[in-house]
Amino acid sequence: MAKKPKTIQEYFDQSLIYDNGKLIAPMTETHCHLDMLKDVNLDELQNELESLGISRIITIATSNKNFSRVQEIQNSFPNTYFTLGTHPHEAKDFHENDLSHIREVAKSDSSKLVAVGEIGLDYYYDFSPREKQIEVFKKYLELSIELNLPVVIHTRDADEDMAQILKEYGPQMPKKGVVHSFSSGLELGALAAKLGFFLGFNGMITFKNADLVRQAVNQTPINQILVETDSPFLTPHPFRGQQNTPTYIPLVMEKIAEIKNIPLRECMASIEKNATKCFFS
Repeated sequence: MAKKPKTIQEYFDQSLIYDNGKLIAPMTETHCHLDMLKDVNLDELQNELESLGISRIITIATSNKNFSRVQEIQNSFPNTYFTLGTHPHEAKDFHENDLSHIREVAKSDSSKLVAVGEIGLDYYYDFSPREKQIEVFKKYLELSIELNLPVVIHTRDADEDMAQILKEYGPQMPKKGVVHSFSSGLELGALAAKLGFFLGFNGMITFKNADLVRQAVNQTPINQILVETDSPFLTPHPFRGQQNTPTYIPLVMEKIAEIKNIPLRECMASIEKNATKCFFS
């Protein structure tokens, strides 16, 4: 790039991923939290994303506290899809009725409900007891098998237990899903890929101190990689400090192409195919 961009538009004006006001190929935003964006007009954002060339957006639920809002948002926009699940931080507040609710939604709104999630284990913060996290995680994996839906998995500092659970449940799952925002050990990444899961990467791969995450990108086959923003979190360089939105996802795609040393159009086509396979087939 000629100079450090100050705005996302300046970035695109200097980038090969953007041509005449649009991305050179369509992209799917596989993980964001539209309900958590602050001071953002979602109608304007959706129009911006459509004009940019973001073909599909998946907005992610984290607990029964935001099930209704996530469903409300996806109902408002034809190219926005959603997931329902309980994040490990919220496992302590899980209720069996959450599973019943998801079953009912799957019956009535199956075309827009594309996965069970965000679910998993987080031993970094331990906001919920670990035993409860494991219990709830397994219940949701069983639900995904029942509903024949993929999963969106969160894992942090829980490699050993996560590996054990994936080995137990992965072979039973007709549709696997994604280990999103991947930042775990390379061994867990290799195991998840071997079991058929995708790995999701976001703005972390642009961070100065994220060498291990870039190594994970490098070792993961291109046909098992997804791109995401996890917005409003993890804004990619050089815009760290700003609120993240799905408009920043092209920066993640470019970095993956660079790490994998793959032509940009080829990288985009492969990863878009992965999104379709994971969530829409």
